[in-house]
Amino acid sequence: MLPQLPDGFTALVTGASGGIGAALVDALLASPRLGRLHAVSRQPVRRDDPRLVALPLDITEPAGLAGLEESLAGRPLHLVINTLGMLHDDAAGIAPEKKLGDLDAEALARLFHVNAATPALLLQALEGSLKGRHPALVASLSARVGSIGDNRLGGWYGYRASKAAHNMLMKTAAVELRRLNPEACVICLHPGTTDTGLSSPFQSRVPAGKLFSPAFVAERLLEVLGRRGPEESGDFRDWQDSPIPW
Repeated sequence: MLPQLPDGFTALVTGASGGIGAALVDALLASPRLGRLHAVSRQPVRRDDPRLVALPLDITEPAGLAGLEESLAGRPLHLVINTLGMLHDDAAGIAPEKKLGDLDAEALARLFHVNAATPALLLQALEGSLKGRHPALVASLSARVGSIGDNRLGGWYGYRASKAAHNMLMKTAAVELRRLNPEACVICLHPGTTDTGLSSPFQSRVPAGKLFSPAFVAERLLEVLGRRGPEESGDFRDWQDSPIPW
């Protein structure tokens, strides 16, 4: 697992109590090469493993990002995986739009905040832990529907646009991080349709064999990350390691 990282590597997973996030936590803890894992989520993550550091923080809020930065205190990170994302929120009345008439400014703002702004602000908070000359893999979950070149069906305005914005922010951060750490690699990853709360209202439309378990997705994403190096920083890949058009 992740051969380009040193033995005893330090990792950080956001959204660590969610479906994919929790599966990544378990997969990383299964590796004897892991040194420490910071698990960031609104609710504390509990595992019987002394290498786990649970950080109950809401990083969609400034106080959460400040708390994360303070907790790490600039100590080097070798692996960062951001799994935060929003497609729908029943309580807030947010759902994928089917037509222009469904657009709502507040819903759009919330989707952009969670899906685009928060991942970029996360990198801002982690800058002190990523810069230097140590291997630093940064992955942030995106979505194929965030590809402008691959948009043939329309709809889902807010989710599509916020993920496209996410991709641009990550691509831009990859350029800067290359100057701050020549060993850094920033990747946008499409996990495929995963059996989580995010996809649950839409799973009936998923073709047979295309709804994946979180454990399978975690394994595939780590496999894809294990093949990445600084020369590929800024790429957009799917769970099969195929490139996705911007």
